[in-house]
Amino acid sequence: MTSGVKLIEKLSLAFGPTGCEGEVEGLIRAELAGLPVELMTDRMGNLTAHLKGPAGAPRVLLSAHMDEVGFMVTEIESNGFLRFATLGGIDPRVMVGRAVTLGDEKKRVAGVISAKGIHFQSAEERSKMPQLKDMYIDIGVSSREEAEQYVSLGDFGTFDTPFLPFGKEKAFLSGKALDDRVGCAVLIEVLRAVADKHLPLDVWFAFTVREEIGISGATVVANRVSPDMAFVIETTAMADLPDVPAARRVADIGKGGVLSLLDNGTIYDRALIDRVLKVAGEKNIPVQVKRYVSGGNDAKHIHQSGVGVRCVALSAPTRYLHAPVSVAKYSDIEAMIALLAAMLENA
Repeated sequence: MTSGVKLIEKLSLAFGPTGCEGEVEGLIRAELAGLPVELMTDRMGNLTAHLKGPAGAPRVLLSAHMDEVGFMVTEIESNGFLRFATLGGIDPRVMVGRAVTLGDEKKRVAGVISAKGIHFQSAEERSKMPQLKDMYIDIGVSSREEAEQYVSLGDFGTFDTPFLPFGKEKAFLSGKALDDRVGCAVLIEVLRAVADKHLPLDVWFAFTVREEIGISGATVVANRVSPDMAFVIETTAMADLPDVPAARRVADIGKGGVLSLLDNGTIYDRALIDRVLKVAGEKNIPVQVKRYVSGGNDAKHIHQSGVGVRCVALSAPTRYLHAPVSVAKYSDIEAMIALLAAMLENA
């Protein structure tokens, strides 16, 4: 396993649901130790790494979010089962029977999402999509009093999923929270690549919080940094399944990072997109343009901050986003790192 894949594994396995990103922030701080940057964590929990440039140099922000979709405990039943809410958009169909980890910045508790078994459902119940209100988390206790020894209302949760490289030459990566720990890994690797290049830019690397629920920490970072331009590093859903029409497919796995022209929150700066495509062509770095309008990301908040910010979103094509396990291809991640480093070095 390469050092780059090991970094993604470490970040993927970290506990970091929206609102509880401290473990991820600590891991990233450790990875950046020794690099010539100023590190700061603000009141919301956003971590920034400032690579200072010459006086008056254009200010560039690279941003990826640390949080993952997850859960929050909202009620403890008399028999010890837990009611919960989701943090971010999770399809209820992928939840039942999944192992989860509950806790906060200090504790971890194992559990399983449960619901009425198929053997006990009526014909009408079997024909309906499962709903969150009919699910519980089982932590292996038999009473509210026993459960309260381990969990409290407001505790967070994530899927409990192993990280697994697979396929030919282990080229594909599977695990939880690839959205957006892949983006965090990309930023770390780009910073390592350019730290000693004496760039003609003032560069800020931001690892943001609370993106998955839309109450984004990126707003705070953008207002503080006031960048001239920003690169939002993300993952994007692909829909590259056999029964999905070509017109609804977003991108192709294995063909590099994905540039967005438009999504549900942002129209991206066309001149900056053209510049990215030009540099990619000159350096022979694979990149592709997103073919379907969907989703949104921190660019929605960044481009409207201050006096306005020119934005580009570059995403790793990723299967099964917001599910217990997602899949990406490492060559796409490598291409994103190379392209972003080239953009900074060829400003």
